[in-house]
Amino acid sequence: QLVMARAGDDVAFGLENLGVPTADIWPRVDAVLSAVGFPYGREHRTETLSGGEQQRLALAGALAMRPDLLLLDEPTANLDPDGAAVVRAAVAAAVSATGATLLVIEHRVAQWADLVDRVVVLGPGGAIAADGPPRRVFAEHGAELTRAGVWVPEHHPPPQRAGSPAGATLVTGQGLGLTHAGSTAPALSDVDLAVRAGRLIAIAGPNGAGKSTLGLILAGLLAPSTGTLSASAELAGRDAARPPHRWPAARLATRIGSVFQNPEHQFVTARVRHELAIGPRRVGRSTRATAAIVDDLLTRLRLDHLAQANPYTLSGGEQRRLSVATALATAPAVLVLDEPTFGQDLRTWTELVDLVAGLRDSGAGVVVVTHDAAFVDTLADET
Repeated sequence: QLVMARAGDDVAFGLENLGVPTADIWPRVDAVLSAVGFPYGREHRTETLSGGEQQRLALAGALAMRPDLLLLDEPTANLDPDGAAVVRAAVAAAVSATGATLLVIEHRVAQWADLVDRVVVLGPGGAIAADGPPRRVFAEHGAELTRAGVWVPEHHPPPQRAGSPAGATLVTGQGLGLTHAGSTAPALSDVDLAVRAGRLIAIAGPNGAGKSTLGLILAGLLAPSTGTLSASAELAGRDAARPPHRWPAARLATRIGSVFQNPEHQFVTARVRHELAIGPRRVGRSTRATAAIVDDLLTRLRLDHLAQANPYTLSGGEQRRLSVATALATAPAVLVLDEPTFGQDLRTWTELVDLVAGLRDSGAGVVVVTHDAAFVDTLADET
């Protein structure tokens, strides 16, 4: 929902359409940008923002118009914990100051429980499974809701650490850094990292710190401006003399799998089933073996009823599961995932965790860029 090239103009867009006097627009823009913790000034280009920064700017645009009803759909999903706290505080202040009604659609209910008066839990098909004050709903229905896939406050998934010693180093980064064209400030600088077989590394940090940039470099999709990225001879094969970003695309995709922050950026077919079949076919699986892999992933990630759907018609959470499944389908030696658990209920989150854990335990090196503290606590061997 960002429609303008500069951050300040984007927030001002709604105010201008409401006919707010010109003299009042910029003070109101500055106030809401500050309230949501937006880290830049009005002139900052919107196309350079990280996912979390985009979310803050979109929220600022909504708050600036001082609505009577504020409807938020997973408003903190891509935010670091401190950023999420700032956004919740901004929403609370706006609701308190204006008397607006707040409606939040959210899988992780705990972070909003103190701000809402009522929780409505929707079951399969949209039927109401529970309805009432948060404390009563979770006290009376907690166990049942957890089994149904609802994130109930105080529920902590058990840890799944690697069960065997780390294997060989697959990818090594030394002094990695990147400065985008036209920018003087580096997006990433001086990172040393070793990705080892049978280990999962979680990359955490505030929005705009360069996490996704590091993930793209490790995946061989961006060339670092400084430092070097090298792969083991076993992983590189005939491309041992070249860094991963210079490998032919077909060979890179079978050795290092990647999942982008925005899942729709990597869909290339018109059917969910066809999307999942691309990878296995590329690595030479037979038609029967490919079908078995696709059917298993469709079932485990609860996408089987969408097998013939166009990927672009799926919900955000369904698109995320599909993008992760496409990477898992080829069982790559190295897997780089950017926010793989975005938009998931507890049940599908658990399936994703189990699938990623299985790939790691089979000997793959896994790197996950994430703000999901539960995922890090459950699965990360290194952070």
